[in-house]
Order: sequence, then C-alpha cells, then structure tokens
Amino acid sequence: MNNKYFDKIPKIEFKGAQSEDPLSFKFYDASKIVLGKSMEENLRIASCYWHSFSWPGGDPFGGPTFQRPWMQKGDAIEMAKLKLENAFDFFEKLGQPYFCFHDADIAPEGSNFAETEAIQKTIVDAIQKKIEDGNTKLLWGTANLFSHRRYMGGAATNPDPDVFKYAAAQVKMCMDNTKQLGGQNYVLWGGREGYETILNTNMKQELDQLGRFMQMAVEHKYKIGFQGPLLIEPKPHEPSKHQYDFDAAAVYAFLQKNNLEKDIKLNLEVNHATLALHSFEHEIAYAFANNIFGSLDINRGDPLIGWDTDQFPNSVQELLMPFYYIYKNGGLGSGGLNFDAKIRRQSIDPEDLFYAHIGAMDICAKTLLATEKMINDGVYDQFIKERYGKWPTTDAIAANQSLEAIHAEVIDKDINPQPKSGRQEFLENLVNRYLD
Repeated sequence: MNNKYFDKIPKIEFKGAQSEDPLSFKFYDASKIVLGKSMEENLRIASCYWHSFSWPGGDPFGGPTFQRPWMQKGDAIEMAKLKLENAFDFFEKLGQPYFCFHDADIAPEGSNFAETEAIQKTIVDAIQKKIEDGNTKLLWGTANLFSHRRYMGGAATNPDPDVFKYAAAQVKMCMDNTKQLGGQNYVLWGGREGYETILNTNMKQELDQLGRFMQMAVEHKYKIGFQGPLLIEPKPHEPSKHQYDFDAAAVYAFLQKNNLEKDIKLNLEVNHATLALHSFEHEIAYAFANNIFGSLDINRGDPLIGWDTDQFPNSVQELLMPFYYIYKNGGLGSGGLNFDAKIRRQSIDPEDLFYAHIGAMDICAKTLLATEKMINDGVYDQFIKERYGKWPTTDAIAANQSLEAIHAEVIDKDINPQPKSGRQEFLENLVNRYLD
C-alpha cells in the first residue's frame, strides 16, 4: 500500500460558489474579511487527530473498515511516525490553521509510564518540527483518560488512588507537551468521570477527588507558565450513565464549588449539548453569560440515533444562532472550531476525508457570512434591547429594595402590568431571512 495516502489529492483552493470541483472550497475563502477579520482568523478551524487519523471505522457491531497505511501491522512507533507524516500532509493540503490531539492518538503506550513518556517525547519532537516548518498550529492537546482498561472506573474519580496518580502523571506529561508545541489551550475531558450505578459509588468522595485533580492541573499550568486557558468539555452520558460534567451549568457549579471558575473555561460540543437535551446555542449563551466560554467542538448528531454520532456539520440553519452568540460576544478568542467528527465507516477513500472537511468548512463560512448580516442588520438586537428596555441597568436587579418596599410601591403607584407579545414567529421568520 502507498504510504503517502493523500498523494493524489491537490492542495484545496477556493474556487467560488459556482465551482463544480468537489475538491475545492465554494464559500471558505480564508482571506475574505468578515466582521473585521479574515475568515481564517474568525473561524480558527482545527482537525481532530483522533477521529480523522486514529479511528479505524469500527462500530459496536463491526470491526475496522479503514485500511490506511499507518493502521497496518508493524512497529507501533513507526506507524505513529507514518500517521504523523500523512496527517500533516492532510493539514497543509486543506489549509486548516489548527489541529487537536489526545496523547493516545499520536503515539502508542510503552510497557510502563516512563517508556510511554519517552515515546511521546519522540513523536512530540517530530510534531514540533512539522509545526515549525509548516502553517498548522496546535489549538489544544489533551490526555486520553478513558480508553485504557485502567480507567474503566474513572480517572480522577477512580476508587483506586494509584489510578488517580497515573492519570495525574499523564496530564502533567500532556500539559508539558502541549506547552512545548505552542498549544493555545489545554482540554480536560472526563470521559469516564461518572458512574454506572449508585450501589458501588461514593459520590462525595469522587467529586472531592475530581475537584483536587482540577486544582492540581491549574497549579501546574502556572508552574510551567502555560499561557492558554484550561478547558473542561461537558457531556451528559455515554460512556457513563451519570457524568459529573453533564452540561455547562453542572460544570459551572463544580467550578464554583472548587474556586476554579477564573481558571477553567468550557470546550462545548454540539452533539453533547444535544444529548443533554439542550440546544447548542443555549450552552454557548450560558457560557458567555457566566464568562466561562472557551472553545468549540463543532459537529452534529443524528436525531434518529441516541448516541454521540460525531458527524460533520452540514446545516447553516443549525449553526446560525450559535454563531450569533459567539460573534456578538467578541468571537472565539483563543478557542476555535474543532471538527470532532468522523466520516462514515463506509467512506473508505482518501478523498472522503477531504470531502467531509471541505463541506464542513464551507458550511461554517456560509454561517459566518449570515451571522455578519444578522449582526450588521441590528433588527434582532434592537428587539431584545426594547424587550428589556424598562430595566435601566443590570444594577437595578440588585437595587437596595426590600419586598416590603416593592409591595408598597405596587400599591401606591397602582402598578398593573399588561403582557406583551414575545413575537416568536416574527423572530423565526427574521432569522430565516439571513440564511439566503
């Protein structure tokens, strides 16, 4: 098999909406100025290393379907190096400015932790050379604390303190490597920080462990001088029935309890919001309202399937309101749009991975253009302003008024408010206007 998996695919160029070339951008024009910045700067798109290059195409009822050269039998470290070469070939041809990875994606484990760390160092040094020589940077790194058998009962929340210690060592290693690679954020995803049954669970013990674990991560961030924010990624369930990081609100409560809300923000994912029975825009708006917005995994689920299908975005309508809240509040900051998405297991050609990313990047570009129209038009903003216009300032909510004083005011001024229309249908029609 050809070790240069993408060698027949050219660099992807912007050719405009009329182009019939499937290996071209129709709307994603990296240099186009939108809302005062280039599309590339606004969208900060990243490929994920795990789904794009490490997932073999299996599912609960069938084995791997992808037969890529780095997935063949052979020396595991050499396969990791081959994966790296092909991944950066993909990044450069697609022109994406960022990528994201777990430690387990880039290199295999050794026979013990010291050997694992040495292997990681070899691959991280090779990635650093690729970053220095190319145009793709690291949006964030993270530790895989959920796939290995040792983490079947959780990592930070595990009943075995040795598992807690192993996980802590792994996070320390990954934070150091992320800093070396110039990562702009570091993500802490508790894939198994939850439980299957309360019958064998001491919830307070586990939450206390999780709080201390996160405090140690913050302490290490300052010790090594890592400049980017730490991010927690909420998810309601799957793989665990009850996840402690259920949604943005649950994570915010956890951060407040452990005095971490100033140091840790959120990495929000579309499909995770769906599984929590929230809209994506709800989670984003909540994060901005509480100053804990960090970054996004941008994908979608399947309404007919109740698990995390991680599909590429394909609908401007679904993304318009999420984008509105992001760009109305100043944009992504140090975060980005990470395509935490998988091509379908029947999509086995090299081109399929490009088709998926090209389509998703075009959808994000179209949504950004629609968002600019919506913000510049100002009709929606004006409606919200007028609806809350009788509140002089947010300070009025905390004015020094007692229930007794307000009670007297209602009687003295004969206050008798009349309901006003929320005009939902008008607003739905208005939003649809920006989709053209």
